[in-house]
Amino acid sequence: MTKKYLSVVTGGSSGIGAACVRHLAKRGDLVVALDLPGTWSEAKMKELGVHAYACDVTDEQAVRDVAAMIEAKHGHISALVNSAGILQRRLTPDKLTMTEWDRVVAVDQRGTYLACAVFGSRMAELGAGAIVNIASITSMRSVPLHAYAPAKAAVASMTACLAAEWGRAGVRVNAISPGYVLTEALQAAIDRGDRNPEDLTSQAAMGRMVTPDEIADSVGFLLSPAAKAITGINLPVDAGWLAGSTWQTYGGVPPAQTNTSGGH
Repeated sequence: MTKKYLSVVTGGSSGIGAACVRHLAKRGDLVVALDLPGTWSEAKMKELGVHAYACDVTDEQAVRDVAAMIEAKHGHISALVNSAGILQRRLTPDKLTMTEWDRVVAVDQRGTYLACAVFGSRMAELGAGAIVNIASITSMRSVPLHAYAPAKAAVASMTACLAAEWGRAGVRVNAISPGYVLTEALQAAIDRGDRNPEDLTSQAAMGRMVTPDEIADSVGFLLSPAAKAITGINLPVDAGWLAGSTWQTYGGVPPAQTNTSGGH
């Protein structure tokens, strides 16, 4: 019988992380989901056939302990998806407290690096493994998120650094930068009137948001043998938001064009 890949997903209880858990479980991986205590449904994890453990990714000892426990219970870890992260309210620098700034950077930057350092170092010792870090398109443009965007830029930078660090040791490290992803949290914000869907889609080349499953599909590809020559990249999965965002000064992205000739 072929040995299953053992894949770990941080932030695995919701949003992009949960989509990655579902995707990897569906393809046959043995999946371990990590998240804060009380953030997932044990029934749902059982239904998916995955294991769930509590872990605060900002706590070094907690990450080291859970990594050792996973290896002891389930074997060597093949893949890591760093999806744990928190958002930031839109605040001007005079209103963005350092307490909030520190929390965003601690989870989004430190937590990602810490999980990479702990799990990735072990992969390097064993000579094989793949990591995908979840960054953000906000790291590539100027946006009014003065903690979140720089933290995600750091994720993209550390991805390239670690790819070079561990490349000869058989460990690939890549990042995905999602665009505006229609997660439960974003839908709730739209329903409350906090976000205008038109603002999120009008500048995307494809004129829409991205689904969590579409991010998970890209994660699955980068973790798979099909991507065995790919490392150190930051892949935008954004429905063309980066491509279309600068067209606003030229009147915006063109509308859909209907082909009436019957051709392709």
